Amino acid sequence: MSIKENIFGNEMELMTNIAFHIMSFMIDIHEHFSHYSERLKNFDIKNGSTIIDYGCGPGRYITKASQIVGEKGMVYACDIHPLAIKYVGKVISKNKLSNVKPILVKGYSCDLNDEIADSILVLDTFHMIKEPSIFLKEIHRLLKKNGTLIIDDGHQPREQTIAKIGNSSLWDIIEETDDYLKCIPIFQNIQTY
Repeated sequence: MSIKENIFGNEMELMTNIAFHIMSFMIDIHEHFSHYSERLKNFDIKNGSTIIDYGCGPGRYITKASQIVGEKGMVYACDIHPLAIKYVGKVISKNKLSNVKPILVKGYSCDLNDEIADSILVLDTFHMIKEPSIFLKEIHRLLKKNGTLIIDDGHQPREQTIAKIGNSSLWDIIEETDDYLKCIPIFQNIQTY
């Protein structure tokens, strides 16, 4: 496995602790200069909404998401890496965020109720998923029928992202920008795995 794959994790769902720390450091530097979290303003998230930041990592988007959904909204910061939950806890404490809850995900199973979210953000994560159809099925379960999935390519070509979404047969892509895809859920007879 190359150094790039160790850091960026292509299809390596749980990166090593050192890779996670390096990624977090790089995100801090990038955010300091670019304010990348401002991209959330483009996602049409409403005040009072419930959103899930799935694959939240060190919590890059948590503070901005908390501000956008407001006091009546909720942000679930979900990740499979225990360090992500630890980092998000620090972001919550530092910024006194009362509407953010970190959730440690086990495999492809997130301990949240069905149809809980108005929006789900999968940002800089999808390239790491080994079983995209199973992952997208879990995301589908968590999203309200009229909700939206915002997903970006991460470190994979757009064609790969679109193919993975299409292969799941669970999503319609309704908007495509250079930065992200916006999807809505398709409801049909969904088989369990």
